[in-house]
Amino acid sequence: MEPRKITEGVFWVGAVDWDRRLFDSLIPLPDGTSYNAYLIKGTGKTALLDTVDPAMTGVLMANLAGVEKIDYVVVHHAEQDHSGSLPAVLEKYPLAKAVCNAKCKDFLMDLLHLPEDRIVTVADGELLDLGGKTLEFIFTPWVHWPETTSTFLREDGILFSCDLFGSHLSFPGLYVDDEQKVCEASKRYFAEVMMPFRPTIKKHLERLSGFAIKTIAPSHGPLYKDPSCIMDSHRYWVSDKVSNTVIIPFATMHGSTEMMVERLAGSLYRRGIKVERFNLANADTGRLTMALVDAATVVFASPTVLGGAHPLVISAAFLINALRPKLRYSAIIGSLGWGGKMAEQVSANIGGLKAESLGTILVKGRPRQDDLAKIDSLAELIEAKHKESGIH
Repeated sequence: MEPRKITEGVFWVGAVDWDRRLFDSLIPLPDGTSYNAYLIKGTGKTALLDTVDPAMTGVLMANLAGVEKIDYVVVHHAEQDHSGSLPAVLEKYPLAKAVCNAKCKDFLMDLLHLPEDRIVTVADGELLDLGGKTLEFIFTPWVHWPETTSTFLREDGILFSCDLFGSHLSFPGLYVDDEQKVCEASKRYFAEVMMPFRPTIKKHLERLSGFAIKTIAPSHGPLYKDPSCIMDSHRYWVSDKVSNTVIIPFATMHGSTEMMVERLAGSLYRRGIKVERFNLANADTGRLTMALVDAATVVFASPTVLGGAHPLVISAAFLINALRPKLRYSAIIGSLGWGGKMAEQVSANIGGLKAESLGTILVKGRPRQDDLAKIDSLAELIEAKHKESGIH
């Protein structure tokens, strides 16, 4: 890679990680990712906005090889995929100062052991004049850490949005060239990282609407020459609107639970309700989280294992509870052999959801016709609840 010119005096100097397949030992990266760093040269000062993941420090330093002086390194976010190469940059440029907010300063000192005298703090709305290039700092906390900041380059209308509007995509070019692909990747990123912070992000979007943004330059994924599509998508994702969709995360051992899932899915389909079923033995977690962004209802389906819920279902319930999607309704179905606390365990792991419970259906052994009739009744209840809520 090499520096790429965005506009006069503004360059992308980050790194593309084509081969990374897992983030935070949790998030699948089917398309790799990028760590975007930006160099802004004013007539008086030069600023580097963010660095890269430590594994890519060599790439960043190669991109900066021809840069004689850096005065400021703006740190939008202390997580190491953004800040991990900061010590190397500050070592190469001994007069440079890290610029961040006070909370980020504490994180940098804790996570990277940076000396306090190399850090300068700024306030929300503060300006930094580089000479013909004016940086305006916009505090955007809880996107997705409490110290996150964005920067607006006034003269060029570029919003350096940190993780907001990002996508885990490796890319050969600089800008979005396949809007549908990038929007899908961004939805996945939003679902996995940003969804718990919907109310806060909604407020940030309202504030950002007051800026004359021409280009969005996130910390992951390609840049947006036309910000409208990605901003409109985020406005929908953070809204209270839900789709006429039921998602069914399930596990099955001997087929009984899967029979219940298939009956429910078919009954819902006949009622015009979209169904997304996820066999947790092989489901893509990212696809599951994407479905959660605007689904109206979730139905957990589990067999009973050693008197409790299947571990895969417990894991999914824990994850969904942590992501806090805007689900309206939930239910539990499943099978048992001689008894147990399957339903109670699932319920205990979704206590944070603001979803109305539509009840539990438990079947002993293989479902009989009266059991399947109860499944049909659940589908009928879901249909009625969706219609009652104006979901279509």
